[in-house]
Amino acid sequence: MASFIRAFLDTLRNMAGDGAVLLLLVIAPVFYSFFYPWFYAREVVQRVPVAVVDQDNSGLARQMLRFASASPRVDVVMTTGDEGEAQQALMRGEIMGYALLPKDLKRHVVRREDATIPVYANGAYPLIAKQVQYGFAEAFGTVSAGVELRRLTAEGQSQLQAASSRAPVSLRSAAMFNPTEGYGSFVVAAVSILILQQTLLMGGALLIGGWREQGQAAAPPHVWLARLAALCVPGWLTGLYYFGWVFIWQDLPRGGNPWGAALLLAVYVPAVAGLAALAGWWLANRERAIQVLLFTSIPLVFLGGFSWPVEALPTAFQWLRWLSPSTAAIQGSLQLNQLGAPFEAVLFPISALLLLALTTWLTMLWVGRLRR
Repeated sequence: MASFIRAFLDTLRNMAGDGAVLLLLVIAPVFYSFFYPWFYAREVVQRVPVAVVDQDNSGLARQMLRFASASPRVDVVMTTGDEGEAQQALMRGEIMGYALLPKDLKRHVVRREDATIPVYANGAYPLIAKQVQYGFAEAFGTVSAGVELRRLTAEGQSQLQAASSRAPVSLRSAAMFNPTEGYGSFVVAAVSILILQQTLLMGGALLIGGWREQGQAAAPPHVWLARLAALCVPGWLTGLYYFGWVFIWQDLPRGGNPWGAALLLAVYVPAVAGLAALAGWWLANRERAIQVLLFTSIPLVFLGGFSWPVEALPTAFQWLRWLSPSTAAIQGSLQLNQLGAPFEAVLFPISALLLLALTTWLTMLWVGRLRR
C-alpha cells in the first residue's frame, strides 16, 4: 500500500511539474470551456439581411413586404423590382437571400388561383438559409391567413367560425430538450465530452510517452495501477467542472439525471486514461503523441453519432467507433444530462465504457512490466 500511494503521489507531482502535460490536462479544458461556446453564444441566427423583389406593385405585395420587415428572422435591406439586381447582391454577399413577388400575384389570389412566391437563399450557409426560408414563410403565411379569413367572413361566417374553418386543428410546438432550439445547446453539450477525452488522451500519452522515451516507464502492476488512478484525477475534476459549472454558466440543457451523469463520468474517465496510457506506451515519444492524436478529433466528431447519422456510416465504422470512449460517453451524456433518461436506458453505453476501461487497464498492467 505504501508503494502504491508513493507511486500515486509521484505521478501527480510529475503531471504538475510538466508544463506541457499540465497545459493539456488542466489549462486546455478550462480554456475550451470559454473559447468553444463563444462561437455559439447567440444560439439562433436572427436578422439575416435579405431582399424583396416586388414585381406586382399591389397592396397585397406591400403588405407582404411590411410583414417580412417585421420578422425577427430576416432584415429586409433591399427592395427592388429587378430580380437581376437582387441576384447580384446575393453573389456579392450583401444579402443572404430574397423573395420574388411575381407579377399578377394579387390577381391570382383574388381569382382563387394558385399563387407561388419563390424564395432563394444562400445554400452555402445552411443555418442562415433556414432562417431566410422560415422568415419569409412565416411572414407570407400570416398574410395568407388574413386573406383567407377575410374571404370566409365575406361569405357570411363570423370571425370565430372563419378561424375554426381555416384551422380546425391548432398546432402548438415546443422544443422539449432544447427550449431555445439553438445550435449551441445542440453541439456544445456533445463536443464537451470529446474535449474531455482529447485533452486527457493527449496529456496522458504525452506523459507516458516521455517516460518511455527516457526508459522510466516499466514498473510492477501495482505501480501502474497507481499511475492510472492518478491520471484519472484531472479527468474527474475537469468533468465535474464541465457538468457542474460550464453547463450551468452556458445555460445548456442539463440536470435531467445528475446521479446517472456522475456515474457515467466515473467510468468514462478510466476508459480514456487506460487508452491514453496504451497510446503513450505504443508511441514511445512525447512529440509523436501530440502529432498522432491531435488529428483524431474531427473524425471522432463524425463518429460520435450526433452530428452525422450513424446509419450513413460504412458498416465497419459503425462498429469501430465504439473503440473510442467518446462514442458511448456522448450518447450516454446526452440521454442523462439533456433528456433525463433513467439509468436503465444507458446500460449499453456504460457497459461499453466499463469494458473499455477493464480491457485497457489490464493490458497496460501487463505490457507495463516489459523493459522493451
